[in-house]
Amino acid sequence: MSLLLVICLSPPRYVQAADSPSSAINLLHHKYRKIEPKLLKNPFHMPLYVESHEEEYRAAVDVYGVIEHPFELVSSMLAIPANWCDIALLHINDKACTYTKSNSTWLLTLYSGRKFYQPPEDAHQLNYVFRVKALQHDYLGLQLNAAKGPLSTKDHRIDAEIIPLDKDRTLLHLSYTFGYGYVGRMAMKGYFATIGRNKIGFSTVGTDDHGNPVYVSGIKAAIERNVVRYYCAILSYLDGLKYPREQQFEKRISRWFDLTDQYKRQLHEVEKDKYINNKRLEQKNQIMLQNKVSRPDTSHP
Repeated sequence: MSLLLVICLSPPRYVQAADSPSSAINLLHHKYRKIEPKLLKNPFHMPLYVESHEEEYRAAVDVYGVIEHPFELVSSMLAIPANWCDIALLHINDKACTYTKSNSTWLLTLYSGRKFYQPPEDAHQLNYVFRVKALQHDYLGLQLNAAKGPLSTKDHRIDAEIIPLDKDRTLLHLSYTFGYGYVGRMAMKGYFATIGRNKIGFSTVGTDDHGNPVYVSGIKAAIERNVVRYYCAILSYLDGLKYPREQQFEKRISRWFDLTDQYKRQLHEVEKDKYINNKRLEQKNQIMLQNKVSRPDTSHP
């Protein structure tokens, strides 16, 4: 069973995004000043900070990272729903993504599955509503919501927000939470007792007798791994923009694998050639699905 099938993005209720852009900007600058030493010095080989929380029938993670791209570029790319489908496809568990507009509402359909190749019809379908909450010269806030998911998951929500740090660097905050019921809880307990028992996350719970970090495990580790994969997907998407359009997909999938493979204990699942071959097939499926949803309905006069 893929843990992606029981994990979805959104901020935990105790760190909800601020009501106004000005409040959100102040909160982000305050958080950045607080975690800056950990962003500059950590074992991740990149300016990245991860924290997670778990309550009864709910789990959440917050990821903060410094992106070496100007705010204007990052905000213009992330504000476009179609680009999130190209970002999501880089994730090893995502098999396809489509976007469409209904009246004034953007809808994204994500097909998530296993870590090997799957056609979209064999994956689980999640339907998100995409909304840009605020877009101004010094702040972007956006949100994706899905009411229901597999295995009794619910209240799926992705919140992403960015602010400029200087002319070439942008602070990105991803918040990720989901609720689950009894069925989901039992499925996760079974996973962590078997396949996932040795998997670890990115935040630490202490040190061992030799002073080495002890990393979080269980459901918090699972959502940390998942959101770091999405963080690397955003980086890879942006890094690919410097290449000609016809080269961008190949550059992005290569970059995503190399970024995530820095964390072999947490994220390594398949070899690079297998991942790339799978993604080439999945991209073809995504293009086919997108063409279907974009084609005008001519069945009625």
